[in-house]
Amino acid sequence: MNLNQPLVLRSGVTLKNRLIMAPMTVVLSFHDGIVTQEEIQHYGMRSKGLGAVITGTANVTDNGKGWPGELTIATDDAIARLTELSAAIHAGGAKAILQIFHAGRMTSEKTIGEQPVSASSVAAEVPGSEIPRELSENEIEALIEAFGQATRRAIAAGFDGVEIHGANMYLLHQFFSPHSNRRTDHWGGSLEKRMNFPLAVIDRVAQEVAKTSRPFAIGYRLSPVEATVPGIRFEDTLAFVEQLKTKPLDYLHISLKHFTRRANSQAYQEKSELAYIHEAVAGVMPVIGVGGVRTKEDVEALLENADAAAIAQQLLVDPEFPLKVTGEITDDPVSKPFGEAIKDLPMPHPMFKYLEKRYK
Repeated sequence: MNLNQPLVLRSGVTLKNRLIMAPMTVVLSFHDGIVTQEEIQHYGMRSKGLGAVITGTANVTDNGKGWPGELTIATDDAIARLTELSAAIHAGGAKAILQIFHAGRMTSEKTIGEQPVSASSVAAEVPGSEIPRELSENEIEALIEAFGQATRRAIAAGFDGVEIHGANMYLLHQFFSPHSNRRTDHWGGSLEKRMNFPLAVIDRVAQEVAKTSRPFAIGYRLSPVEATVPGIRFEDTLAFVEQLKTKPLDYLHISLKHFTRRANSQAYQEKSELAYIHEAVAGVMPVIGVGGVRTKEDVEALLENADAAAIAQQLLVDPEFPLKVTGEITDDPVSKPFGEAIKDLPMPHPMFKYLEKRYK
């Protein structure tokens, strides 16, 4: 697939090429989640040469905040500065997509000022995790509505779409997972019932999008497998994909540490998880792959099993990487190993400190 080929989404939103900035946490927002000037600059300088920029997580409610410095879209007060953020992305020539989420049990009382909530009262198997409170039926309905209101605000703020974050152990993932969801009501129990909350969120977001007269995309991000026992198995995800194919989604974004990763099921070892999911989606919607993209060759290899390539850490250390990949800049896309490139950075925000520690 030609990476410079435009990608026309179901909604009518058109990406100029197949390169996308992956959603990454940069902890640059104010304490209340309002966009800072540093955040606007961060996204603006990385929007050139891309088809779209997907922002880091924006919480849809105050108790959905995962960490300090996180974006919020929980109130109308956030719209003004989010409008400036979308404008900065557009100025670079990319479409602007806001990722919306709720952290669920992947937060702390210190962060949100109250006990975290989840599908069930089961702590994550992560050091320091707190036992969450199980959400009531009314609270679940209120959260579904919160995703709808977040979408309304994203539309008002000039974004071209929202990405519903159903991956990486956050709330929608928690409802789908048999580890975090031990319910026996409409929202849990069987595999099919564990799908009900994320599917309801998609439906509510779609209702809000239907009210606007301009093209506006809906994406969904998922993690294909889970290491815990019990946990999400690849067969569960393939069943979920069949349900997602019935929804008015513009794309499916597969969250992976590396785009070549194999599944946790012995029945699916001949190809990567991304390849199996792309095959299962069967062209109903575009599939975005991510994970370990450092060179143009990586982009081309990823696009053998996906319709678009999301770039994460490489964009942090080299904001001009997309321009090099598309040929607008003729320099070698990777002049140094990733770890060495990090050492040359001025470390303008905490994400770089994390990367420096990881790759030193």
